[in-house]
Amino acid sequence: MTRYAKPTILSEALALLGERPWRLLAGGTDFYPALGNRPLKEDVLDINGLAELRGIADSGDHWVIGARTTWTDIARHQLPAAFDALRQAAREVGSPQIQNVATVAGNLCNASPAADGVPALLTLDAEVELCSTAGVRRLPLDQFILGNRRTALGAGEMVTAIRVPKRSAVGGSAFVKLGARRYLVISIGMAAARLVVEGGVVREAAVAIGACSAVARRLAGVEAALRGMPVPALRDAVLAAPMDELSPIDDVRGSAAYRIEAAREIVVRAVMAAAGPGEGRRAA
Repeated sequence: MTRYAKPTILSEALALLGERPWRLLAGGTDFYPALGNRPLKEDVLDINGLAELRGIADSGDHWVIGARTTWTDIARHQLPAAFDALRQAAREVGSPQIQNVATVAGNLCNASPAADGVPALLTLDAEVELCSTAGVRRLPLDQFILGNRRTALGAGEMVTAIRVPKRSAVGGSAFVKLGARRYLVISIGMAAARLVVEGGVVREAAVAIGACSAVARRLAGVEAALRGMPVPALRDAVLAAPMDELSPIDDVRGSAAYRIEAAREIVVRAVMAAAGPGEGRRAA
């Protein structure tokens, strides 16, 4: 018989997780579609009663995003400009109805290569906080998502927060999504960029792309090419930079060859938009 529990405090939820395997239910926007026509057989741990896991807080040296924080919460919260890419991605996650209930942690735990929130969080050097009855551990986001639908989440653990170090929450940022239509679409590719520009020259660059490999990836070659470059030269720098991290597939949304070409263009647009007002429009 399927068991259902809805704890109201985190310690209760962790105790239940420590007893036996559960399938976690948060927003439910991926939970139910993933079942398809199959009957639900797993025990369900509904974490929607854990109010302490929702919200965004300033902890001093980090911005802390609770696991149950929704994409609408992200889009509406007053955050530094470095979070603009994440706020823009929040408005691209399905419809407003989906954004109102879908959670940030759910987007990460679902571990889809096309998860819109991941590239922006990668550019912020985000880390994932995992809790169990044994304690708390933290992993960089690029070590948490291991592959298509695979994460480093261990037995008895749940994601409780996403943490962004203040040292990475600087500069301007932008997100660009490519889909077959404007709204309600799974990404063919998406890019996020965060730049620190001083005196018209890039001092710091973080660039990531999703849906062009098994997991979203930072683009080390592009980042290296951008550092020290004046803003007018950024487009050419991106076009000439290596993108060795790309390993796209052919699927119903686009061919691998198309993704390779499109990736460079959306990275250009994200980089130019992150560089300052008007740059993104000129790049497009």
